[in-house]
Amino acid sequence: MTIRLPDLQGGFRAYEPRKEPFAATPGTPFTSRTVFSAAHVVADPFADSTPDSPAAVDWDATLAFRRHLWSHGLGVAEAMDTAQRGMGLDWAGAAELIRRSAAEAKSVGGLIACGVGTDQLTGPATLDEVRAAYEEQLALVEESGAQAILMASRALAAAAKGPEDYLEIYGHLLRQSAEPVILHWLGPMFDPALEGYWGSSDLDAATDVFLQVIAAHPDKVDGIKVSLLEAQREIDIRRRLPQGVRCYTGDDFNYPELIAGDDQGFSHALLGIFDPLGPLAAEAVRVLDTGDAKGFRELLDPTVELSRHLFQAPTRFYKTGVVFLAWLAGHQSHFTMVGGLQSARSLPHFARAYELADGLGLFPDPKLAEERMKNLLSLYGVNQ
Repeated sequence: MTIRLPDLQGGFRAYEPRKEPFAATPGTPFTSRTVFSAAHVVADPFADSTPDSPAAVDWDATLAFRRHLWSHGLGVAEAMDTAQRGMGLDWAGAAELIRRSAAEAKSVGGLIACGVGTDQLTGPATLDEVRAAYEEQLALVEESGAQAILMASRALAAAAKGPEDYLEIYGHLLRQSAEPVILHWLGPMFDPALEGYWGSSDLDAATDVFLQVIAAHPDKVDGIKVSLLEAQREIDIRRRLPQGVRCYTGDDFNYPELIAGDDQGFSHALLGIFDPLGPLAAEAVRVLDTGDAKGFRELLDPTVELSRHLFQAPTRFYKTGVVFLAWLAGHQSHFTMVGGLQSARSLPHFARAYELADGLGLFPDPKLAEERMKNLLSLYGVNQ
């Protein structure tokens, strides 16, 4: 049996769905790498909301998905951009998400780190207001018992006059943090409002400022997450980090080679693509734990085509593909997103995502995924 899928040229192609899923079993945390999956949120499809309304979240389904990730040994990076921070999920919703997920992590012994930003600021802000917003969120994350991830701030990007403002704000936050944090450099391809972060649009100059922050407070920085989609730049930054400071790759284009590493080091991982890849990615890292880098690459390299598809420009809409695959995989009963973001990608994009994910065996129930894909096609007027 085949399914008719639309292509980018306005035509159709026949695709024969896979019959068996990738065989992955739950397991314990990894030994050679620390690996986080940035996790999406599940919207409440029955809420009477609009794109401008506060996010209506299905908390049961959202927490169940986190338990799925933890069951495979993955850590959860909570309330990050994958969870639609600043794209449908406001600070009130993010705060509730952090509280609930941190409590759930504690109950199951799961690894969790949570995003700290300034998204309670909805208009122009002064540097003092940016600092206070960061402090409020840092306090909440620390009170929850989770590790903090200091996220890039749209408000700081708008308010900062130059590198010295970044050095002052981040230095202040690191001095007062109770435990070492993860610093997150999110590139403008993920959020155009972050253009010129660290005080310069020149990435070499910005990198120098970023590294100055770390060098001044190495005891307060557990690691850095670099999301610039430039493998060589991440490698160069990784080699310049102080001893003991980790690099968590956020490069959804080049993650297999960066995690595998070279003779001078490797990256850990904090990736949005590990939301749909969870079980397969976990299996690959367990192979790497045995020292089998070749086997690791053989498992993970074939996933890059799917990741590059989901994260294609405009990259910030990758969340739509992530949630779409979660629906096909049976992790949620519907394809609805907070803020109505399910409309952000085209039908041909969804069709290709289905084809690539099915080919990798990512759907625990391939028949369910096929039926749901056919339902979506029918909604768009495509008859089988």
